[in-house]
Amino acid sequence: MKLKLKNVFLAYFLVSIAGLLYALVQLAAEQLRQKDLRISQLQAELRRPPPAPAQPPEPEALPTIYVVTPTYARYGLWCTQESFGVEVRDGHELEEQGRLVQKAELVRLSQTLSLVPRLHWLLVEDAEGPTPLVSGLLAASGLLFTHLVVLTPKAQRLREGEPGWVHPRGVEQRNKALDWLRGRGGAVGGEKDPPPPGTQGVVYFADDDNTYSRELFEEMRWTRGVSVWPVGLVGGLRFEGPQVQDGRVVGFHTAWEPNRPFPVDMAGFAVALPLLLAKPNAQFDSTAPRGHLESSLLSHLVDPKDLEPRAANCTRVLVWHTRTEKPKMKQEEQLQRQGRGSDPAVEV
Repeated sequence: MKLKLKNVFLAYFLVSIAGLLYALVQLAAEQLRQKDLRISQLQAELRRPPPAPAQPPEPEALPTIYVVTPTYARYGLWCTQESFGVEVRDGHELEEQGRLVQKAELVRLSQTLSLVPRLHWLLVEDAEGPTPLVSGLLAASGLLFTHLVVLTPKAQRLREGEPGWVHPRGVEQRNKALDWLRGRGGAVGGEKDPPPPGTQGVVYFADDDNTYSRELFEEMRWTRGVSVWPVGLVGGLRFEGPQVQDGRVVGFHTAWEPNRPFPVDMAGFAVALPLLLAKPNAQFDSTAPRGHLESSLLSHLVDPKDLEPRAANCTRVLVWHTRTEKPKMKQEEQLQRQGRGSDPAVEV
């Protein structure tokens, strides 16, 4: 009986050992299978092509940037013409080639704008009618454009020798562009129909003599109300612009009349198109005091605390208030008096 019991325990022990060994073998095999599976997964991931980078929105999905540019003929001493908004001195009426730097500045600006998708250029001439120079430049620009014309009233024109701040330039022209955007017509070339109701876009007032980074336009594109940023080389400072704390505009870095309602440069803000259309009476005031032209529009649109800072919370300068040097025409004038002036058929 004792031997029989011993045999039972031995058999039980052997079976248990066998079961344990079998379990260990199965566990090891499972671990090997998991390891092989993981290696296969890693190899598959290595063979898989990298994911495509995130694609920018299609141009049709982007809000349109409406760039408003007033332009006027620049006349020297030997080429003034009253119909272009400059008082004639001594009654001289001279040739169209006297526009000097106008074409150069418009070419430079148009080529910057051509780098920006979904952009509509509103070019407004200060003239009695469309000029061949501007019409030809727009046609060759490759841009979507609207050509507008309005002459500055005589009482608001600068007389020769007067400083630019006596009468703010471009007021009638900017307001003409606002009228067109609001469906009041007046286009003489290019796209003549205003934006349809519900159009998402932003309006920017870009003078033709400034220098613009392409980045600036993407900064302003998604403006909801009024967006702002610094402007370089303006107001006698390295830059002027909003001061920002915690993502909100709390003041302005400026030296001249800092208590103006909106001490910003014309190049330092953009306005959402729906906001402009919702405020049909908002426009620039030609009688505004010196330096208050921007405020005359913005005061109808936004409270300063609701301005939207752009350009890394207004710490980056993406537009510069540059000016083209007035060309020296002494040699041209001398040759003109001798009847040997430059060929007037060559458009400059």
